[in-house]
Amino acid sequence: MTRSAAILALAFAGSAARAALPPILSGVGFDQKLGAQAPLDASFRDAGGKPVRLGSLFHGRPVLLAFVYYKCPMLCTETLNGLVRALRALSFDAGRQFDVVVLSIDPRETPLLAAAKKKLYVERYARAGGASGWSFLTGDEGSIRRLASATGFRYAYDRELEQYAHPAGLVVLTPAGRVSKYLMGVEFAAGDVRLALVEAAAGTIGSPIDRLVLYCYHYDPMTGRYGLRILRLLRAGGLLTLAGLAALVIGMGRGESPA
Repeated sequence: MTRSAAILALAFAGSAARAALPPILSGVGFDQKLGAQAPLDASFRDAGGKPVRLGSLFHGRPVLLAFVYYKCPMLCTETLNGLVRALRALSFDAGRQFDVVVLSIDPRETPLLAAAKKKLYVERYARAGGASGWSFLTGDEGSIRRLASATGFRYAYDRELEQYAHPAGLVVLTPAGRVSKYLMGVEFAAGDVRLALVEAAAGTIGSPIDRLVLYCYHYDPMTGRYGLRILRLLRAGGLLTLAGLAALVIGMGRGESPA
């Protein structure tokens, strides 16, 4: 199969897969809105039922934002479980180097549900003072949609199943509330989470090694992962070496005097 034929085959397969999706899923996913500003004046309710502005949950640290709903039968639980596993593997502490904000996309859900989820996941996180770094929120339809739209989270309600269709992943926000990265899926590599937090914090957290590692990795918005960039650097270094040798040979040739 030629390269052109392979590309056409892949395009056809992708189109067929999209056509096979249920209609409700056509409007579900993450839009890559890197650099977009989250509405810090948006109002929600915390796990105690008190009104809280989104901006009050930013304390000069990056924020991991998770859109879920607390009665979700599967995907949201897996996302939060994956998040806890990744965070337990980090030396960073929620409430010290970063914060976690979990928002229910279902406006019918109550602070009581949020409080139960917070208790569960703070206990699983099992870090001293961890509760101060986790916020579980509920809100009205307008506020939820406003934050979701600003950060590129697209979801839809299936009235027949009485469930929400939504993507799985995290939005990484800078201390100023701007979208820095997306981490896709329900399993998050601790290294990816660490690099995302260091990058979102503009190097104000982490070690010099973390900042050095960022030079060797690049963020792929298609996968929501960090990939090794060292091969590119080695290739670039090899090209520079060849260019230097060529210049040296040419220079030596010009410097030879005629016999």
